[in-house]
Amino acid sequence: MAGRHNIKFPGFKILDRYILRKFLGTYFFAIALIIIIVVVFDAVEKMDDFITNKATLQVVALDYYLNFIPYFINQFSGLFTFIAVIFFTSKMAYQTEIIAILSSGVSFRRILWPYFLGAMFITAVSLSLNLWVIPGANARRVEFERQYLNKNKNLDLRYDRHIYRQIYPGTFAYIRGYNGRTEKATYLAIEQYDGSRMVASLEASDATFIPETKRWTADRYMTRTFDENNLEHLEKHERLDTMINLDVLELGKLEDIIQTMSFGQLNRFIVDQKAKGSDMVSMFEVERQNRFAYPMATFVLTVIGLSLSSRKVRGGTGLHIGVGIALCFSYILICKFAAEFAKSSTFFSPILLVWMPNIIYAFVAVYLYKKAPK
Repeated sequence: MAGRHNIKFPGFKILDRYILRKFLGTYFFAIALIIIIVVVFDAVEKMDDFITNKATLQVVALDYYLNFIPYFINQFSGLFTFIAVIFFTSKMAYQTEIIAILSSGVSFRRILWPYFLGAMFITAVSLSLNLWVIPGANARRVEFERQYLNKNKNLDLRYDRHIYRQIYPGTFAYIRGYNGRTEKATYLAIEQYDGSRMVASLEASDATFIPETKRWTADRYMTRTFDENNLEHLEKHERLDTMINLDVLELGKLEDIIQTMSFGQLNRFIVDQKAKGSDMVSMFEVERQNRFAYPMATFVLTVIGLSLSSRKVRGGTGLHIGVGIALCFSYILICKFAAEFAKSSTFFSPILLVWMPNIIYAFVAVYLYKKAPK
């Protein structure tokens, strides 16, 4: 009888194809199944709004759901990767396929290779969606919701009632009641500060914004100046025509708007905001880093899933999936906490905080990998 080391597994390429087909097949099947369920339930819930606002089937399918699906896939890509790995690997372990592969002389590290290839493919798709596809899809989806799903279609939800932006270091613009369709604001104020003390301001009612020139116009306005004794000097003027360093994009809800920017637009926007000394740069940096951090977590979650489910246990697939989902949801929860903390933290770098969950779970992955059956 041949010794153990003379027994050859029937072709490494066959093993790679087998595992890769199982991995990606299970992943896409799970994604497709949940998308169908979500779309059906969502359509039933919103059917009255579609009918009331006369949204055609073509508009609903192409402008809403076609743009909703990439966002949904990317949001839950990590979870479905984890479930896919655990589901089919646990089944292989239960049927002693993992033991047979290891007994044939194939190392656990070698088994990891097709999983790595599958994770690489899913990461590439997720990155492409995050950096280029989803921003444009989000913009079209939000516009559809505003037009067909808002109870008051005349209400432009893209803009806050009160908009306060820094346009230069020490200079701020306050805009109240801006309407994106008419490009008018009920009130505009430009305030200049020396430290915490206001030294001058310009105020106008019923101001109109010209996006092409970034100029504001109004029939009347007034200026205030404050001397060293904090005495106010007020002057009234006719015909305001002034340009301020404020793009039309910055007039909207910034947390929503940056989600509709492509990666290139977001990079340029962050550079511009840093030049203005904006105190919201951390929030923009979190959005940029999240577009990389979450897709890259696919590798970490894949290693954790494989290491957990490759050992045959009494609870079988059910136990593996239960433990795996608990770990995956804890990862998502930590990601959310880290992102929110990064937006407001002044002590830690937002880049470090966004990547911290990946770093923590990378150590978990290494530990479980060392404990996996060899």
